[in-house]
Amino acid sequence: MANREQIGEQICAARKALKKTQKQMAEQTGVNKSTLSLIENGRFTGSLDILERYLDAVGLTLEVTPKKHQLPQWDEIEALFSEDD
Repeated sequence: MANREQIGEQICAARKALKKTQKQMAEQTGVNKSTLSLIENGRFTGSLDILERYLDAVGLTLEVTPKKHQLPQWDEIEALFSEDD
């Protein structure tokens, strides 16, 4: 699953592909430039509405998917059955 920094990097790349500055995007979306900077740097903890507004402006969408269950690593399995106890 992507973390906030990875999401921010993708949003920043999409904005740059549009050849837009954060200031231009702030004017277009009505979202403060400092908030857009927080989003792009993975430090935004505000409302989903603001994030969706910015995503829409750069041509991205937010998708929620079921969490994948990760299988244990081999060393974790071995540790369960070790005879060192």
